[in-house]
Amino acid sequence: MLEQLLIFTRGGLILWTCKELGNALKGSPIDTLIRSCLLEERSGASSYNYDAPGAAYTLKWTFHNELGLVFVAVYQRILHLLYVDDLLAMVKREFSEIYDPKRMVYYDFDDIFRQLRKEAEARAEEMKKAKPMGKPMNNSLGKKQGQVQKAAHEGSNKKKSSGESGNDGGDGENSKNYKIKNGHSNGNHIGVHESSTMGGVSDKENGSSNAGAFDVNKLQKLRAKGGKKPDTVVNKGSKVEGSKAEPKKKITKKNRVWNDSPPEPKLDFTDPVNENGDENVTVVAAEQGESMMDKEEIVSSESETEEEEEAGKDSKVDTKKKGWFSSMFQSIAGKANLEKADLEPALKALKDRLMTKNVAEEIAEKLCESVAASLEGKKLASFTRISSTVQAAMEEALVRILTPRRSIDILRDVHVAKEQRKPYVVVFVGVNGVGKSTNLAKVAYWLLQHKIDVMMAACDTFRSGAVEQLRTHARRLQIPIFEKGYEKDPAIVAKEAIQEASRNGSDVVLVDTAGRMQDNEPLMRALSKLINLNSPDLVLFVGEALVGNDAVDQLSKFNQKLADLSGSPNPRLIDGILLTKFDTIDDKVGAALSMVYISGAPVMFVGCGQSYTDLKKLNVKSIVKTLLK
Repeated sequence: MLEQLLIFTRGGLILWTCKELGNALKGSPIDTLIRSCLLEERSGASSYNYDAPGAAYTLKWTFHNELGLVFVAVYQRILHLLYVDDLLAMVKREFSEIYDPKRMVYYDFDDIFRQLRKEAEARAEEMKKAKPMGKPMNNSLGKKQGQVQKAAHEGSNKKKSSGESGNDGGDGENSKNYKIKNGHSNGNHIGVHESSTMGGVSDKENGSSNAGAFDVNKLQKLRAKGGKKPDTVVNKGSKVEGSKAEPKKKITKKNRVWNDSPPEPKLDFTDPVNENGDENVTVVAAEQGESMMDKEEIVSSESETEEEEEAGKDSKVDTKKKGWFSSMFQSIAGKANLEKADLEPALKALKDRLMTKNVAEEIAEKLCESVAASLEGKKLASFTRISSTVQAAMEEALVRILTPRRSIDILRDVHVAKEQRKPYVVVFVGVNGVGKSTNLAKVAYWLLQHKIDVMMAACDTFRSGAVEQLRTHARRLQIPIFEKGYEKDPAIVAKEAIQEASRNGSDVVLVDTAGRMQDNEPLMRALSKLINLNSPDLVLFVGEALVGNDAVDQLSKFNQKLADLSGSPNPRLIDGILLTKFDTIDDKVGAALSMVYISGAPVMFVGCGQSYTDLKKLNVKSIVKTLLK
């Protein structure tokens, strides 16, 4: 049964809703659809699934882009209503005929909708009746499948009852009916079952007869013999060489002398070590200068002029290809309504351009589908080209995606936590080798410049040298560090660090964690435990700006693992992104777009160098211009 059908404008004004379907929806599926799908340029999808306590809904929608209207239908996911798409298309057609921008109430549409709904339901029933025409053939296939499965079970295990074999046949028919309902052939499904059951029977026959079966023990013996011979040859050769060769003296490399100058006393410029083994680390807390986070990045206007020149060149090329008169006439008169076929060439070129900028292919395709859905049916204005219209729509979409939808002012959040007399906890997570510890030190340096007391927590108890690396940063910045060594539970170390910060009056605790691949189950479980036990204020995903398609896999699996291993109805996911190695990618800035699109989390920091000051904010306008350049 249809739960709800709404018609509203893109500005959010509800024009009409069906009073007959006045069922109270559990949760807020419409609001979630707008926030998670329509505003994030995911409207190219065919449907959206919403889960609420005690209910599971499917939402389908369509747009009237010329009038700026949105039509949304909500129904229970378990029902699989076949007439919803037809109903939305008919409602869109009929409502657009009576729509008036000055009108706010449409009570007269109730009778029209009632008639449209009856027509859609009747059409769906006719389609259901027409489908069983192919039923006899599928029935025979289902029976054959049941007979094959029954014969396989009887041949392999005689203890099974006849009732179980009857259930097998019933399962075959149920799977057959499910395939028929979705309009797919059942032949491949049956082929898989037949091959698997026949394989099981043949395995049993081979096991029982043992006639002509290959002996695994013989294979292992042959492998052992084959593996020993090369080893013995190598060992003999090594013995002979060892007996002939004389022990060589260790050669020490001499320092190179340039222009007869006196030799340097040493070439090792690392920090000296005293008698106790402690490094005499130089203090750089105030010598590095102002962090780039506090500097406003100015976007030069040269890129705009270059773009205008390129656009002029492209227009000249287009006019030569199309002919002067036809292009001039089309630009003056405008096109009646944009169709999908008109948009495809421009969208394909735009997709290729995004992929060359390191945007993941899946995300580039979804963005183009969403832009096509927002432009289809719109009237092209005079003196405008389709390519420029598509590019303008894509630029708006990219700005909307990359612009944070919530406050990312960490300094304000730190002061709020300080008023509540508790430390502000930030956890840095990510895969191996992306620069978590280095960028943690950059964030600490930036916070120190704003007179905030910072403490580091060395919770990377897995990688050798991780504690020493963080200890070096803490000494250089003159900030306290909480460490417990290696092979400890990182969740307990983080908890004790937060307690120590509360006692010492530290404002911020920066928690360093071990790098882990998104498929490493034990380490992901340990990370989930750390986050659930300590409830940090901010979970930062540290990712490289060099990655392309892998960014989608990393972030989606990190979020999925954190949600699956949480155990709470509202799991804690990634809150923000820190992009590293941004100074090495030139114009390949697509990783920022891929990460934000797949997770919905904003880019809060960008690492762009090796020193403590090389940390800055993401300039959305600059990124968008680079992506579309």
